Amino acid sequence: MATVLDSVRAFFAPSFTIDRENAGDVLSRESLLDSAMGAGRRRKSSEKLRRGRIPAEGLALVARDRDGHLIGTVRLWNVEAGVNADGRPVDALLLGPLAVDPDQKGAGIGSALMKAAIVEAKKRGHGAILLVGDAPYYNRFGFESETCAHLVMPGPFERSRFLALELIDGWLAGAAGVLVPSGRKLSAPLRYRAA
Repeated sequence: MATVLDSVRAFFAPSFTIDRENAGDVLSRESLLDSAMGAGRRRKSSEKLRRGRIPAEGLALVARDRDGHLIGTVRLWNVEAGVNADGRPVDALLLGPLAVDPDQKGAGIGSALMKAAIVEAKKRGHGAILLVGDAPYYNRFGFESETCAHLVMPGPFERSRFLALELIDGWLAGAAGVLVPSGRKLSAPLRYRAA
């Protein structure tokens, strides 16, 4: 017999969970990204760094509703963030895209995905995360523009939207140059076709 406490727990139970992306999520993820970001999403400078690459190990996360449907996604990608003062490449991560089902906006899904991605990246020993996004949204997670002031994206981008979060203090100190992809390449190009 259900108690009042069971009813209260069910009412306050999270309406979503954060999980690792799996191969069965591909079509749902692509459909979600199309609906959340529009057709122009593939023309962004960030896409140039992701195209033909595999996300960083363990850093492709999704949010699922109680029925297991994909309602949010975030992925992080290995990049070289220019070079440091000694001329050595600076390893970093590029976050994106972060997207939430438009019908689920305001439920805390994007924030939960961001927090999970940051925690997992730090746990895996990464030094910094870069992204292109709205500063007012990403500032609350610690992202700012000063530490990436001497870095540029490989194509058009808005400087005020180019942000960084150092997971290890001083990781981006002296880093300058153009971001280039450094993650594993796909063995064959992927083609997505909606059912």
